[in-house]
Amino acid sequence: MQSVRDDVAFGPANLGVPRGDLDGVVERALDQVGAMPLIDRTPHHLSGGEKRRVAIATVLAMEPHALVLDEPTSGLDPVGRRELAELLAGLPQTQLVVTHDLPFALQTCPRSMIVSGGKVVADGPTREVLADAELLAANRLELPYGFDVSAL
Repeated sequence: MQSVRDDVAFGPANLGVPRGDLDGVVERALDQVGAMPLIDRTPHHLSGGEKRRVAIATVLAMEPHALVLDEPTSGLDPVGRRELAELLAGLPQTQLVVTHDLPFALQTCPRSMIVSGGKVVADGPTREVLADAELLAANRLELPYGFDVSAL
């Protein structure tokens, strides 16, 4: 799209939101993710973190009950990662996060499942799942060097 405004308005417009209501829908969604200053910018000139915020606003404009995020921290720097975690924590929607970023999972997900070979091999509080070093190793997962789940 030519602008962030047009990008965020695309879904609601196709769902039949009246033209007169679109600006309010777009502005609410962008405000939710802290991206109102980007409204008239060209999407392909945004940083990775800004693009991520706009993408989330695009989904929020459609008023979903749940969000499914696949590797949401991919390509983000530490500040962008932290800002994403804070953003997600403030949203009311149910969230399903697929990630290999285990510290991010610990920070944002109260419950975690490990899926291996198409089967759920672990399901429980994230802190407990990530504290099981044998389980992580058996499923080719690992925490960053020096990361101590029990210290948090």
